[in-house]
Amino acid sequence: MRDVAVAGCAGRMGAATVAAVRSAEDMRLVCGIDPQAGAADFPVYATVEQALENEKFDVLVDFTQPSVVEGNLRAALPAGVDCVVGTTGLGAEKLQELADLAPEGTALFFAPNFTTGAVLMMQFAEAAAPYFPEAEVIEFHHARKLDAPSGTAVRTARMIGASRGFESSAPGKETEIEGATGARGALVDGVPVHSVRSMGFVAKQEVVFGDMGQSLTITHDSWDRTSYMPGVLLGIRRVGACSGLVVGLETFMD
Repeated sequence: MRDVAVAGCAGRMGAATVAAVRSAEDMRLVCGIDPQAGAADFPVYATVEQALENEKFDVLVDFTQPSVVEGNLRAALPAGVDCVVGTTGLGAEKLQELADLAPEGTALFFAPNFTTGAVLMMQFAEAAAPYFPEAEVIEFHHARKLDAPSGTAVRTARMIGASRGFESSAPGKETEIEGATGARGALVDGVPVHSVRSMGFVAKQEVVFGDMGQSLTITHDSWDRTSYMPGVLLGIRRVGACSGLVVGLETFMD
């Protein structure tokens, strides 16, 4: 039985995680952590520190905000609590710094996306990258998402860059006209990444490859936040057997 605390339990992803953990036979929801939470039928604390003082749990799941997640991990990891993190905004160096705070046998598991389809999309893109001279990533999210580009888009672009071993020769930022800076997107390892924020989306990503006379588009859509929950539960189940920093749901899918 895994005892779980959920940081950001009052948010949309946090609430979905609470429901998923409570429905899992091999898990127990110990508490939530959220200063914005209202009345709940389980203990809720304003901070991770308060939760650690009052409860004992094996895993902290964090779906908070980029400005909050680092502080949560600085409290939980040194206490020997495994962390499953879906909050994006922390770079690779910062993740490693935080993971180094944990004692041996405690893990920080970070996944930019917990949907199995998104993981497969990234792997398909990585496989296609060496065969197409051009690649661009377009990601669509709801208007309230707090970071751009998404963690999934950044990781996809980095996987493409590492796999193909060359940079695109397509026109880049030098072609942007005056007053329209950013039209070619953000360059991540040489791959243009474009972010769309609008009502009507939960999460969608397209990876567009181009070559002479052909194009290939790989698309993944998430219509509901329940699509993330199998991956979140997999992370909770598997993180206890790890130590240090673990990145990507594919680590547990392989």
